This record gives sequence, structure tokens and C-alpha cells, in this order.
Amino acid sequence: MSVSPQLLSFLTDLKQNNSREWFAIQKDIYDAEKANFDAFIGDLIQEFSDFENMDGVKIKDCSYRIYRDVRFSKNKEPYKTWFSASFSEGGRKSGYMDYYLHIEPGGKSFLGGGMYNATSEQLANFRQEIDYNAKAFLKIVESPLFRKFFGAPEGECLKKIPKGYPADHPEAAWLKRKQLFYWQHFLDEEIIHPEFTKHLIQSAKVLKPFLDFLNAIFFEKEPFLK
Repeated sequence: MSVSPQLLSFLTDLKQNNSREWFAIQKDIYDAEKANFDAFIGDLIQEFSDFENMDGVKIKDCSYRIYRDVRFSKNKEPYKTWFSASFSEGGRKSGYMDYYLHIEPGGKSFLGGGMYNATSEQLANFRQEIDYNAKAFLKIVESPLFRKFFGAPEGECLKKIPKGYPADHPEAAWLKRKQLFYWQHFLDEEIIHPEFTKHLIQSAKVLKPFLDFLNAIFFEKEPFLK
């Protein structure tokens, strides 16, 4: 299964006409594309079930609303110009590091995951694990397969190494991390291709050891094996 070309057309038009008045006129189109995307999410839940515990996870547990919360934002546009979903045990509100799927026209679609808004405790746990067990971590993110799919890490870093660690620490670059996430972008023609689900799941399986590593140190969560 794949994303419909009509969804990309709708999102392209929405970006140019991001108003409640325009959206109300196009509501039937939105409802149809939302239903198609929900069906796509449902298929992905089944696919993820092969290597993650998705027991009890429903479509609503994975999908995000298109409506933006503009109360505390300078951007007052009422709608997101993308569709998205997250997949993990317990759904997107579980707190676990999950697989985030973002669908946006113009080659902006991607699958990603990692530390985006890590707590102080999570950062401390990550740094401690890197200090004690960098070899296991590097074996994941520096493997040729992982690099092929996800490339270099993204996210903010400290300018100086955190307190408690020597400035010449061999893993100083990782210890400076405030954020650490990876993503793989997809072209529009890729996400509407009939084989997109197959390629997406292949990428997710490559990302899995990284997410398992984070979930183990943040939540003492054992990797799901089936």
C-alpha cells in the first residue's frame, strides 16, 4: 500500500490556502483523504506487529490531528500542512521512543526517531550509557547498513562537554548531544509507489536497534522479540 497522490495534491493546496474558510469548502476531500490515510496507518500497525508489540494499538493511537494549537504560537495558520503518525507499543502517547512517519509534499516526507525533547534525566542516562557502553551504541549507529539508510545524526549539541566528563573524553561528540535523532527522507514519487510500505518497513527495521537502545536506558524496556 502507498500514500495516495490525491493526498499530496490536497496538502499542496492547503499550504497555499491555509484558512478555515478554504478548509470548510474542501472538507469532503479532507475527510476522504483522512480515511485513506487511516487505512494506511491500519496496514502499517499490522506490519509493525511483526517486530514490535502493537497489541491493542488502534489507528487513533497512532495518528495526529491536522488542527494546529495556535494559542502560544506566532504562526496562526490553523492547519498543519502534513499528515503524520507514530508507531510504538502503547501508541504515540506511551512515551516510548517511536517510529515517526511524516507525509508532506515536496520531498519533505520522512521516517525518523530518537531523542527530540529528552528530559534532563533521560539525557543523564544517555550520557552515562555512552560513558560506560559506547561500543554497543556505536555498533548500531555506525554500522554500514544504518548509515546507508539514515546517514548522520541530527539535533542540537552543547558547545562544551557536560560537567562530570573530561574534555578529552573519546566520545565527547556524543556526550554533547542535547538531541539525537535520525531520519530518512522520501521523494513524492517514492511515497505514492505501490511498494512504499515494503520500503518503509525495511527502513523501520534498520532503525529498530537504535530505538531499542534508547528505550532500554530510558525505560528499562526490553526489545520486543517475536
